[in-house]
Amino acid sequence: MKYRRLGNSGLKISEIGLGSWLTYGETVGNQNAIDCIHQAYELGINFFDTANAYNRGETEKVVGEALKSFSRESYVLATKVFFPMGDGPNDRGLSRKHIIEQCDASLKRLGVDYLDLYQCHRFDEETPTEETLRALDDLVKQGKILYYGVSEWTAAQITDAVHITKEKNLRPLVSNQPIYNMLVRYIEKEVLPVSEKEGIGQVVFSPLAQGILTGKYKPGQVIPSNTRAANENINRWIKSYLNDDVLERVARLEGIANDLGIKLSQLAVAWILRQPGVSSAIVGASCPEQVTENVKASEVELSNDVLTEIESILKEIDGFVPIW
Repeated sequence: MKYRRLGNSGLKISEIGLGSWLTYGETVGNQNAIDCIHQAYELGINFFDTANAYNRGETEKVVGEALKSFSRESYVLATKVFFPMGDGPNDRGLSRKHIIEQCDASLKRLGVDYLDLYQCHRFDEETPTEETLRALDDLVKQGKILYYGVSEWTAAQITDAVHITKEKNLRPLVSNQPIYNMLVRYIEKEVLPVSEKEGIGQVVFSPLAQGILTGKYKPGQVIPSNTRAANENINRWIKSYLNDDVLERVARLEGIANDLGIKLSQLAVAWILRQPGVSSAIVGASCPEQVTENVKASEVELSNDVLTEIESILKEIDGFVPIW
């Protein structure tokens, strides 16, 4: 496993991280989830990402249970705050009240004394950005979090936040967590340039496009019954990928992977890691074997010729925007 700095901070995280969206505490049994996390740790992954909103806190409990086997200083633990955690008017968003209360709740569920990275899960239009940033800065002062970041903020929102932290002498943002994969590349236009300028690292999610970039879905074929796309409880984010135009291009990408003697999933993650602004690609896994397969992407180096060939395929689906 290779490690990269998280933006301009001194924190080093594995260039492949393990996430828990739609899996642990929800569709994957607890013991299997723990096995995946243990396998990831043994293979050198030190970056584990979750969120309070994943199954209303149940996912954090599973992640915390799995990580308690390891010394606290040996891994980097990240979670998030924003989405509703109750029915009350203050049970959501990025107000000082919600951030402080949910940080304490996440620490309790995870069974740790501090978070390495605390992330604003989305931008809150109803709360002044300075209020949010001051709350996060105070959590750093209290030792409850070490660093903070955002997720799916626009370039303009990131720029504004950076300006506030500098003007008010607050701790800086260190990360952004956007969707990024071969099929969804919007961050390349504005978010990446702004982030690189300001020293903000990307810890990207959905690098395999909900499993589309594993090659398991074929154009013109019935969706396999044991896949995410066949699960009505969690497939609403994957449906927009499932058209023959996209799947035919994915099949061509798989041909490139076969020529290189690697899996399509490994090609997809290696393609993301070519990007210097990316600190880590967060993969999901429902079994330890998937963790092992994904980790091997850290070893893959893509030549300029291969990157050019990939780009020629991806340009044909430029502008594709999934619903997620």
